Amino acid sequence: MKRVRCPKCDNYIVFDETKYADGQSLVFVCQSCKKEFGIRIGRSKLSDKHEEKKLDEQAFDKDFGCIVVVENVFAYKQVIPLSFGENEIGRYIKGTNINKPINTQDPSIDTFHCAITVKRNKAGKLQYVLRDAPSDTGTFYMNEILRDCDRINLHDGDIITIGATTLILRTATEIP
Repeated sequence: MKRVRCPKCDNYIVFDETKYADGQSLVFVCQSCKKEFGIRIGRSKLSDKHEEKKLDEQAFDKDFGCIVVVENVFAYKQVIPLSFGENEIGRYIKGTNINKPINTQDPSIDTFHCAITVKRNKAGKLQYVLRDAPSDTGTFYMNEILRDCDRINLHDGDIITIGATTLILRTATEIP
């Protein structure tokens, strides 16, 4: 299954790309805003540039780690690289000002839901600290809800739940 985003309202349309041949053009009508738009199935010139960007992001992931996002309703998976400093996590909406948006239809995720701060401790090792934004539905760390004043030190494989979406922290592999 593949998702395409409406260029007008950012809603997703899901379709089975295996039913179509490479180079075939498809026309969609968004059910939310009634915008009609088309796409072409297959590999585009832009995808080569996207592949290069993915390689850069993978190198970046090794520097500071990443979060693996599993949208529980549709089982879509995203990998979002973390950067040094505060990583503001929330739902992507056109015009969102956070630095780590999640592409999701989960309405229970706020546009700024929580933050993971990546910093170095006194020994020089990377440290990951989670806090709630504060959000309307709360941020859960290992099934425990965080209060607004809580700051939790995270470790590789820790599970964070925001709305109906699960985040799994993958820390950077540091070279001693």
